This record gives sequence, C-alpha cells and structure tokens, in this order.
Amino acid sequence: MEDTYTILQVIARSWGAMFMLLVFLGVILFTLRPGSRSVHRDIANIPFRHDDRPASDDDAQAQTQPFKEARQ
Repeated sequence: MEDTYTILQVIARSWGAMFMLLVFLGVILFTLRPGSRSVHRDIANIPFRHDDRPASDDDAQAQTQPFKEARQ
C-alpha cells in the first residue's frame, strides 16, 4: 500500500488541475457573459466618478509638503 503523501500527491495533480481549469473557465465565462459590458464599464469609471473639477493649487501644495509628525 502506498503511503499517504503519494496518494495525496496523485489526487492533487489530477483533481487539483481539473479544479483549477474549471475555476479558470468559470471566471472567463462570468466575465464575458452577456449583459456584463455596462457593469464592467461602470466599474472601470469608478476612479473618475467624482472628478468634476481639477485640483486646486492648494491641494497640490499640500501634497508636496512633508507630513507633520503625529507625536511630538
């Protein structure tokens, strides 16, 4: 009788590869499903959602100054 490590190794190689293939195909099919284009477009525009005005000079200057130490 084979030892436990060898049996688990065989299972992991065969069934593990099959599981990973099914997960990969599931993710691809979920991403490319019909009707998901609008959802992906909305998600892609999240960084620009509240970008209604350019940054002011005060904001740019505040980012260049070093941070104050919290404990003094």
